[in-house]
Amino acid sequence: MKNAFEFETLAEFIEYFKDEQTCRDHFTAIRFRNGEYCPHCGHTHINKFSDGKRYRCAKCKKDFTIVTGTVFGETKLPIRKWFIAIYLLSNTSKGISSVQLAKHVGVTQKTGWFMDHRIRQAMKQNNGQLFGDIEVDETFIGGLEKNKHKSKRQHKGTGGIGKTPVVGLKSRAGEIRARVVDGVGSDVLHQVIKETVPEGQTVYTDSWCGYNNLKGYKHTVINHSKGTYVLGDAHTNGIESFWSLLKRGLGGTYISVEPFHLFRYLDEQSFRFNNRKLTDSERFMIVSQQVIGRRLTYSELTGKESKDA
Repeated sequence: MKNAFEFETLAEFIEYFKDEQTCRDHFTAIRFRNGEYCPHCGHTHINKFSDGKRYRCAKCKKDFTIVTGTVFGETKLPIRKWFIAIYLLSNTSKGISSVQLAKHVGVTQKTGWFMDHRIRQAMKQNNGQLFGDIEVDETFIGGLEKNKHKSKRQHKGTGGIGKTPVVGLKSRAGEIRARVVDGVGSDVLHQVIKETVPEGQTVYTDSWCGYNNLKGYKHTVINHSKGTYVLGDAHTNGIESFWSLLKRGLGGTYISVEPFHLFRYLDEQSFRFNNRKLTDSERFMIVSQQVIGRRLTYSELTGKESKDA
């Protein structure tokens, strides 16, 4: 029997987490890996109810379960279904739609959509800085104007009007950071770079004017408008490959993404990219650990209440 770090297929994963008690025991070990504690006040003396599922803090007297204060919330769904959903979303290169997730896990599409977003909450990017040689590029996410109804078209060209601007920074040593921004002017782009990359590092960009006069860095520009895409070490091919993968997922898997949720999809794709050298099992373990302390309610997500998951 393989352990939790050796799964090579979804079938092996499901075989190991064969029932709810196995999943509950596994998550209990994760939740209390540094000792038992109350998620409400942090007190380390807690009492367990005879049903084996509920706890009560000896200090604040509040009751809680193993999923309290996690992405799972006070879920009605079995932890086993959450584990399968985490495994699928963390290991599918272009993501998995709420429709497909619902079919695989056995929930409604609405619940699948909510699960998708809550798992993305556990994939949230860290704010760590990038070092070394850094590629920086901006792109626009959104539908083509020509595909919109005539009354909704804002222009006839292929520019960024009506789309959401996004900036990405990729270290050639490995990791990436991607974020939604208000625009792609120099004030925004320079600020993003300064927040993410320490001064003195080498920064590669294209010839967009928003990168002009970037101070404090070894700034090298590759001029795509002249048909040049690689000149020695100067190129932005790495970050552009990430954009390609992101857009294939957004256009082919998710099809329609609201701008106010776009940052969640950036977190998802960045997580898989930053952990691409790990095994499927290791990516699952990271997300299942990061669900703790990242609660996301339906009302926070949509401004509405839900009686589902």
